[in-house]
Order: sequence, then structure tokens, then C-alpha cells
Amino acid sequence: MIVRQFLLWVRTAPEATRGKAMSALAGAYLRSDLGAADRAEIEAALPGLLADPSPTVRLALVEALCRHPLVPADVALRLARLEGEPGQLMLACSPVLNERELIEFCEAGDATRQAAIASRARLPAPVAAALSETGHAAACLALVRNASADIPGFALGRIVSRHGHHGAIREALLARPDLPAAAHYAVIRAVAGTLSAFVAQRQWLAPDVAARVAREACDSAVVETAARQGADVRALVETLQSQSQLTPALALRALLSGQVRLFLESVSVLSGLPTDRIAALAADRSGEAFRVLYSRIGLPSGAYLAFRTALEVVQREDYLDEAEDEAGLKRRIVDTVLERYAAEGARGNQLVGVLERWKQEAAREAQTRREAA
Repeated sequence: MIVRQFLLWVRTAPEATRGKAMSALAGAYLRSDLGAADRAEIEAALPGLLADPSPTVRLALVEALCRHPLVPADVALRLARLEGEPGQLMLACSPVLNERELIEFCEAGDATRQAAIASRARLPAPVAAALSETGHAAACLALVRNASADIPGFALGRIVSRHGHHGAIREALLARPDLPAAAHYAVIRAVAGTLSAFVAQRQWLAPDVAARVAREACDSAVVETAARQGADVRALVETLQSQSQLTPALALRALLSGQVRLFLESVSVLSGLPTDRIAALAADRSGEAFRVLYSRIGLPSGAYLAFRTALEVVQREDYLDEAEDEAGLKRRIVDTVLERYAAEGARGNQLVGVLERWKQEAAREAQTRREAA
């Protein structure tokens, strides 16, 4: 009787009073000692209450119920389907909504609902994967920024492929420590492509020079990505190969940067031989095994001396793949390669010009590290 009288009163009460009354009613509804008859009466009245013309009143009801785990599933769904902020709040907070229901809301395609779901604490992987496939840019940005979400690596890669042209999404992706190496490279490549097109359009550089600068920036990013702790270098190399981006210049840069693992994986993918077999052939200090391997993978004959000399240096000095903050071209290795070309009288070799440019790059990187220290 009390509940019935309350429901009759709330229909005609002022808006501000109705909002407070809704919160009180929701509190009573969630009490464990509420009688079955009263609970049934409130549930029967819910459709009418949810149709209240005031957004403030509807929001007050949702705020009282959205975080409670004992709200019946059908009631939670009704609340989640509300338009505007009340429905979004329910989607963002309710522990009652299950993965299947959340995925259905994602697939419905409403951008604001998707963004609300993307912001949920501890969002499960299946829902994150669904958002990566169907989510609007704003929803994917919210997902990438959600540090508690369980986002599979392939889902991050999918976000890169669908929304990598959005600067805010690229920035958020690069800030994630769990970004897969292949996805990290894809983001860098998107940035480099955008900058190259912009520079060429402004006529600050000739188109071929802008393209070369962008390409070398991408190669440098690959080396830095491979140096990250826990990076899946093999997957990164296979991605590069599938996109025709696994070039002799990248393989040489890896050696000149002391990144032996990246070099070995690159040669393994190019040759089709297992990585441990490549490592054994490269370890032959006579150089004969490496020469046979070099010919097999079809690298430029004029670059053999550079590869062989760089390999000798990293073997002699027992290089280990260096930490991310020290990744980059090593001046000592580049200098040694240039000295070898000079001794061989190969100053006219086209590669020498590239090595001279990389020598300057190595010097700039070393200077930057000293200033940062």
C-alpha cells in the first residue's frame, strides 16, 4: 500500500522532488528485506517511471541502480536502452550486463553507447575486440586510453588499421606499453606517410627526398621498436615482409645499430632458414658461410662489404641487443665500415653516401643522448 501510494504521488510531484524520490525508491528496491509484493509492484511500475519526461529524474534513477550487482538483468537492460546520459551511464558502470549484451550494443553502431562501453573498468577482451572491429573513432580512442581494459594485441592492430589516421588515437596507442611491435610500426609508418605528404605538398623538400626521409624514419623506428623489452621481433619482421618493407637498408641499419636479433630474424625470413641456423652461419668467422648465405637471399653485391664488416664488429665486441634508450645507429660501427670501404678504394660506391649520412645521424643521436643525460 505504501509503495502504491508513493508511485501515485511521484507521478505528480515537482521535478526536483521526483529526482530525490527516485533515488529513495531505488534504494528501497535494492533492500534485501523488501517484501515480494512491494518488489513486484515497483518492477511493474518501472516502465512508467523510466518514461518520465524529465532527463534529471531518469538520471537519478539510473545513478541509484547502475553500480548495484543485484539489479535484475531485465531491469538493467531497460536502463541501458535509455536514450542519452542515463543509458550511457548504465552501459559504463553496470556489473549486471554480460559480455554478449555489451557486444550487441557495440555492434548496434551508436557512437556514444560504444564510447560508454569502452570506458568500463576492466573491460573484458571479447568486448574490446568487438569495439576494435565496429567502434567509431571516439569509442576506439576511449578504449585505447582505458588502462584497465583487456585489449588483445590483434585488436590494437585492428584499431591502427581502421583509425590510424587520427592523431589522437596514434598518440594514445604509442603511449601503451603493451602495443605489439607490428602495430607500433604501423603507427609510425602512418605518421611518416602523413608528414612526407605534408612536406612535399609545401614544397619544403623534393618528393623523392621527402619519401626517402620518411622511409629512413620508419626504418629507424623499426630498430627502436625491436629494441623494446619483450618485443615480438619475429612477428614484426614477418609483418614487414608481408608489406614489402623488409629491405636491405633495414637489415643493414639493424647491424649498424647493434641489433643482432633484428638482423638474424630478417635474414631468417628472407632466406626461409630457421633463426638458429642463421645465427650459426653468421658466427662463422671465416666469412665463407655468410657469403653463401648473402648470395642466397639476394642482397646487393655492392653492400656485401658493409654487411660483413658490421657483422665482424658486433661479433668482435660481443654486442648484445641494447636497451631501448640506447637504440640507434652506432657511430663506431659506421666508422669502421666506412674505413673498410676507403681501404678497398670503393669511394664511388653509392652505399658510401648513405653511410656518410647515417654517420651524421649517429652523431646527432649520440649528442641528443648526452644532452638528455
